[in-house]
Amino acid sequence: MGVRGLQSFVDHACPAVCVQVNLKQMAESYQSTHHGRSPAVVVDAMSCLRYWYNSESWVHGGQWREYLKRLKAFVDAFAGAGIRLVFFFDGVIEQKKRHEWVKRRLKNNREIARIFQCIKAKACQPGREMFFIPSGLATFTRFALKSIGLETICSLQEADYEIASYARSEDCMAILGQDTDYLVYDTAPYLSINKLHLDNMVTIMYSREQLCQVLGLHVTDLPVLACLLGNDVVPENMLERFKRECLARHLSSSPTRKQEVVSVVAHFLSGFSRSQDGLREVQRSLQCRSDENLLEMGVESYLLPEQYSPWLPHSKKPSTTESATYPDLQILQISRDQHIRAESFMVYNVLSAGEVYCSNTLEDDSDTELSGQAIVYRPVRQSIYGVLLEAKPSVQSGAARSCPTVKEWFVYPGNSLQHPDLVPALAPELPGGTPDLQTLWLTEGPEVEKLRFSMFLACFGLQEFAEEMAVLEPPLAAACCLLIYITLQVTTLCLEDVDAYLAQVICVRDKPADILAKIQVPRVDSRAVHLASLFVRGLTVLVSANSACGFPFKMVDLMPWEVFDGKLFHVKYLQSHSQCTMEELLEKKESQIQRFQELRLLLRTTCEQKKRIIQSKPRPHGPGTFEGLNPHSSDVHQPFQLGQRESHSSRYSTHHPGYQGRCPWPGTSDPGKTGRGSQPQMGPRNKRLQLAPRWSGPQGPRPGWN
Repeated sequence: MGVRGLQSFVDHACPAVCVQVNLKQMAESYQSTHHGRSPAVVVDAMSCLRYWYNSESWVHGGQWREYLKRLKAFVDAFAGAGIRLVFFFDGVIEQKKRHEWVKRRLKNNREIARIFQCIKAKACQPGREMFFIPSGLATFTRFALKSIGLETICSLQEADYEIASYARSEDCMAILGQDTDYLVYDTAPYLSINKLHLDNMVTIMYSREQLCQVLGLHVTDLPVLACLLGNDVVPENMLERFKRECLARHLSSSPTRKQEVVSVVAHFLSGFSRSQDGLREVQRSLQCRSDENLLEMGVESYLLPEQYSPWLPHSKKPSTTESATYPDLQILQISRDQHIRAESFMVYNVLSAGEVYCSNTLEDDSDTELSGQAIVYRPVRQSIYGVLLEAKPSVQSGAARSCPTVKEWFVYPGNSLQHPDLVPALAPELPGGTPDLQTLWLTEGPEVEKLRFSMFLACFGLQEFAEEMAVLEPPLAAACCLLIYITLQVTTLCLEDVDAYLAQVICVRDKPADILAKIQVPRVDSRAVHLASLFVRGLTVLVSANSACGFPFKMVDLMPWEVFDGKLFHVKYLQSHSQCTMEELLEKKESQIQRFQELRLLLRTTCEQKKRIIQSKPRPHGPGTFEGLNPHSSDVHQPFQLGQRESHSSRYSTHHPGYQGRCPWPGTSDPGKTGRGSQPQMGPRNKRLQLAPRWSGPQGPRPGWN
């Protein structure tokens, strides 16, 4: 979040700091002073997501092909100016920043609740002032950039620190983002993404030198100033009394404006010597009982490699030590390299720290029929953890309790995020047992490729259907795997929901971004919004499973722009619940109708074997429903199976009781009390599924991007 109040200060009270620059001219100047070297800009991708996602529609689950087109246009504009881009993403949440992360997640929960209240009241998307980025956007953006050949890096520590360090060490032209910490770091010039006009390549550069001149400070004073204003290390609420006292000393007779807090705190700081003793005096002036070393820690967090601060002991250097306990160092190194190159997802976090995070999802906490995605996908995550940590199947419940656990910081209803959920890693059930990572990642040959695919399906409890899945195109196979899993896990999912999911997956395949952008959604349904987010979050789970199992799929085949469009799904949902004909649902295209029937049969067969009953339960719509749909037509699509709906005693009992019931409820941590369904041996695998190309040698598996 940067330094509290500093952005407002430079934007409204310090115009000298805001320098308009033309990036093309800036690049030409850089080349002339760097002997023809190509200029590079380091991009803080996390702070650019809102700028990149400019589609008018954002509640429906994401307009992914439009988004991909926007990213390509962004990259092309910089390439046209002769500028190379290097993208950085947050790869970890450091413990010292966790309190701030939790605070933001709880705030986001309240924002999401207001979004759903608005949808239910008005049956339309809220205004842009309530904009919330589509679920999974950060995760899929890194893979999108990777897929179009861009240099993409996932951080091993706080991303803004690595960005500032990289920009300085590589002598980059600038940093592009929206975080005032880049004004504090002594690094490359800081450019604003929010002020960027892509058509003429003009933006605002925030001048570090001008800021120091206006405030009467030296560049080495800026880290101390940042701590006194409040940042991710020094909480703002700890500084309230100090700021009030600084303002009270302000000699101006006019009312003090909020922006003047920065000036008066800077004036206060200028009265101390730049020394370790000076910092101690500043600390005493805060008159707080917190950690006496807090200011020192805050200042240290801004020191890049080979930098020193006069406010700290000369021997004080920033710590970059990594700690990991995974015993196989070769596997750990491979996962680390893949993590840095943004080629995998979640794997290194599990192996190195045994801890994973997941931010907010656009889902309706008040809908008692639909659980949050964190709960729905917990069983498959347990299987992924089992693959990574090589958990062994256990016959005795007592032995199961000794299995390794992973700390999960996932947002879901009722979770205050005060403590992590300790989730047991459970090995997927596969004939012959779970292979180790040396086999999955480093061994080659047709049998191992088959094993990777079987292991992937086993994570979802579907390995006995490998033969049926293998005949499908890879994106359809992955989407069907996910849809079957959702249907088996969420027993409140009705036939109309399943048909909407399936029709959307089929119909989106041949639609370009321009056509999808023109789709008009007659009304917004809160349940459809929740289901869309559930599906998209599921795609991130597919990516995690693919990473853990040695990449049986190309990563590009698991991306949302291959199988999902938010507005198209919403239309299919409304059509399906209006009980339109199959022909209408599939846009009267014979090839799509045939594919729909084939996949519908596969899903029905799978559900029958898992004893899952799918009921038809059309939900009435308000104004704006589709005209011309006859719910009484004899050609209305019929349910797979009809039967009595299960009764549910709580909002978390929407999971099928006989399907992978492994720690599905929040707070459940005893794997010995959970059961498994029987899983017959996998049949022979059809070779039509194209697996990802692999590289031999010790560097490990590599995902395919083309």
